[in-house]
Amino acid sequence: MTEISPLRIALFEPQIPPNTGNIARTSAAFRVPLTLIEPLGFQVDDRSVRRAGLDYWPHVQLSIASNFSAFKAELLPDQRLIGCSRRGGASLSSFEFRRGDVLLFGREDTGLPDPIREACDTILTIPMPGAADDAGKGGVRSLNLSVACALVTYVAGEQLRLW
Repeated sequence: MTEISPLRIALFEPQIPPNTGNIARTSAAFRVPLTLIEPLGFQVDDRSVRRAGLDYWPHVQLSIASNFSAFKAELLPDQRLIGCSRRGGASLSSFEFRRGDVLLFGREDTGLPDPIREACDTILTIPMPGAADDAGKGGVRSLNLSVACALVTYVAGEQLRLW
């Protein structure tokens, strides 16, 4: 039987190479596996992806899923898929993580589409006191994807006592 990683990061159709490289560095630093769900907006061997990840790529437990259906089919029944979104989710500050959780982050430009959100066990949101309103006015619309990923990964790992 395959052992489930205590925590995993997954990126749904990432588009910006430096964000993916930075997330790979977070993955390596916290020893949390990273899955990229195709189609990607770049080639994994793209120079800008490698540059952002510096020389840490050998330390990344990387897998690539050909599409969301293939990715979802790889999950075991006791793994929860936690969609991370700027809107409409449970607060990161009060969420209870479990071993085996998979943190799913959406595209930089469109986030997680509704069908993908609906496939998640729950949606999680980072509370932002300086957030924009629903019309996108008066504040920050969202955090950079790599920043959001690092925050959620750290909080989850800390709560699960992985470090």
